[in-house]
Amino acid sequence: MSYDAQARMQLLFALRSRGVTDARVLDAMERTDRGLFVRGIFADRAYEDMPLPIACGQTISQPSVVGLMSQALQVSARDKVLEIGTGSGYQAAVLSHLARRVYTIDRHKRLADAAKEVLAGLDISNVTVLAADGSHGLPEQSPFDRILVTAAAEDPPGPLLAQLRIGGIMVVPVGQSDHVQTLIRVTRTETGYDYDDLRPVRFVPLVEGMGRD
Repeated sequence: MSYDAQARMQLLFALRSRGVTDARVLDAMERTDRGLFVRGIFADRAYEDMPLPIACGQTISQPSVVGLMSQALQVSARDKVLEIGTGSGYQAAVLSHLARRVYTIDRHKRLADAAKEVLAGLDISNVTVLAADGSHGLPEQSPFDRILVTAAAEDPPGPLLAQLRIGGIMVVPVGQSDHVQTLIRVTRTETGYDYDDLRPVRFVPLVEGMGRD
């Protein structure tokens, strides 16, 4: 067995041991080679269950957190998903195996362009990557069945809540950017929104405007 194959098996074991139990999510993560999304000096740590730095001062999330967020999102094969914070494109690649269509937005054009390149190389055709201010969402494609936010907001962003269809789910880290945040799941109902606290997490803050690449 090659190092990569063994390392990837160990990563899947780590995912299960940290609570990622959904069979579809585990399959999607097994089909998504994290090593393709980690470049430079951290490439040899791609299969460890830890966040790693990427360009523009951002991070590629810890795989178990990617798995737990994907699991919490409860994506079906018919769903249209919006992701805020493309980063490396790793989370979008995982979602591509779970959803019908994924739109992912990053405020850093450099990251969006790099993610497009990797996703194209994987022949992933159901993901659209956009360089834009994700705090406004993507109104022209709304409503969305699922919304995933990979940056922390003080409160679930109003523009994103408004783009969630009734019955839809949003998973978002909430809290002050310099403290541990709480991952919450928001379900839109006929009369409002239901909130569930999931677990403590730590993400970069959700920032308005475009990045300076």
